[in-house]
Amino acid sequence: MRLRVEFTTEPFDLDEAPAHALVAREVIQAADLDAVDVGPFGNTAEGGTDEVLTAVDSLLRKALGAGATRVSLQVNVIGEIGEGEK
Repeated sequence: MRLRVEFTTEPFDLDEAPAHALVAREVIQAADLDAVDVGPFGNTAEGGTDEVLTAVDSLLRKALGAGATRVSLQVNVIGEIGEGEK
């Protein structure tokens, strides 16, 4: 199936992106996901089940390790994967 993950990390810093936010974005951008949208107040990405869940695991571990005190995320099923897709 296809999943969409939406997430934010805290604490916020409006002056410059904190280390945990940068690490979280790097994880998502480096993962084997598509439809990646990185923004100042939220981030989204889509992909297959294994790819999204692997990225979420890494995101949580690395963002918390980089100083995040809270990670809010939502994972939604957005469809089935068609033939030829991963």
